[in-house]
Amino acid sequence: MNERDIIRTQLATERIHAAQVANACASVYGAAGAAEAHTPFRDASVEYLVWVLSRFEQRDQLLAELIERSVPGSAEPADLPAELATLAARAGTSHQALTRLEAALAAAPQTVGAAWQAFAQFFNTVWCQRREAIESQFAKLPRIAGWCAVDADSILEERARYARVAAQLPPGVTLVGARQP
Repeated sequence: MNERDIIRTQLATERIHAAQVANACASVYGAAGAAEAHTPFRDASVEYLVWVLSRFEQRDQLLAELIERSVPGSAEPADLPAELATLAARAGTSHQALTRLEAALAAAPQTVGAAWQAFAQFFNTVWCQRREAIESQFAKLPRIAGWCAVDADSILEERARYARVAAQLPPGVTLVGARQP
């Protein structure tokens, strides 16, 4: 497996793990009366989601810089697929996902279930579709390492954070709901 394949696999894995954590949270906190239940799981899950979504947001910022440099007439053109700028401008940014996560955490007890369900719905549809589309365009590029900020340390960090979530799962809850790479 070459560096590009490792990076693409890791990006897909992060996306899948994040979806699994989002779905588990929606399962646990989407039910009425579950707002304060399973605090260690909530803390580990929120820590993981904030970390992974922040990393994807950083990637979006780097992508915006690459797109800016690829504008005709710029001093430093990049070889980017034409569709990438359109995809980057689509709804479903990590910032939007983080905003919905924050809303779920701040929701009043009577609306917390709906807020977690809304977060998971947005995450599994709009966010995941945008990420998959952007990453498929990057598959056309000869080099993606500078854009994605994936290295051995970040892979190990992601796995450790995901393992902390898995270790705190409430009884009867599993990390499922997204396809594997």
